[in-house]
Amino acid sequence: MRFDEDSQLDTSQVQDTRGRGGFPRSGGVAIGGGAGILGLIVFVLLQLLGGGGATTSALPGVDQVQGADTNLKEECRTGADANTKQDCRVVAVVNSVQDYWTAEFQRRGRQYQLAPTQLFSGATQTGCGAASSEVGPFYCPRDGTVYIDLDFYHELQSRFGAKGGPFAQSYVLAHEYGHHVQDLLGTIDRANGDRQGAESASVRLELQADCYAGIWANHATTTPGPDGSPLIEQLTREDIDDGLNAAAAIGDDRIQQQSQGRVNPETWTHGSSAERQRWFLNGYQSGSLERCDTFSARSL
Repeated sequence: MRFDEDSQLDTSQVQDTRGRGGFPRSGGVAIGGGAGILGLIVFVLLQLLGGGGATTSALPGVDQVQGADTNLKEECRTGADANTKQDCRVVAVVNSVQDYWTAEFQRRGRQYQLAPTQLFSGATQTGCGAASSEVGPFYCPRDGTVYIDLDFYHELQSRFGAKGGPFAQSYVLAHEYGHHVQDLLGTIDRANGDRQGAESASVRLELQADCYAGIWANHATTTPGPDGSPLIEQLTREDIDDGLNAAAAIGDDRIQQQSQGRVNPETWTHGSSAERQRWFLNGYQSGSLERCDTFSARSL
């Protein structure tokens, strides 16, 4: 995965609040996509605790707390920075994903609304209630924001067994922005009241977000940025394989087998490893929104 070294990064799309923490008002439901059982964890926390229950223990990771978002502005200026620094790669991926969806919505006669990504450490304030690193990456419809503790990327390898790599990390972000697209299209509400089970609306919502991540990957090297050139100039087959490997690592069945020693499809919230890979590939190979209609699919 390589970024155009001369492309300018827009750091205004990423808020760096690491080291600040805090607990906000409650309300709404966070939509998670990073870890296989993440959705269930978030739903239970926010419903049973009214948005106010979250632990503050941070996951072990590789990044140090930076603090103020001015560091991003100073350190992440161009694609060359994204090629060498993880924080800047996050900015670049967020820029690229939103460049694509802005163009796609415009092509369909609609207006895409930019959504910020907030980097946090330990715990953070959200419109959906207090959240800790333990819930993994998630999207909050109440404030239209993607939240991620970058320590999750370390967990993706050390805990979930993924190979990792820049595109595996990018897949996680693109999946969360898939939820933002669902929010704008009014799809998220379809999961209300049907949040567990292999054929549940929750699983269909998550698999659709995987498919949307694949669509972005299909168009990533051809979507022009503000300067007219694509921000991402190369995605290799190895990159896509890393993304598929990450999707498999956080499938409900694999996580349940590793953590419980058995698989119970009745409690699935995100889909199996094979399903997550298949729907990402549906989006990647077709590049078409119409190929991501998981809610009409007879078989997931």
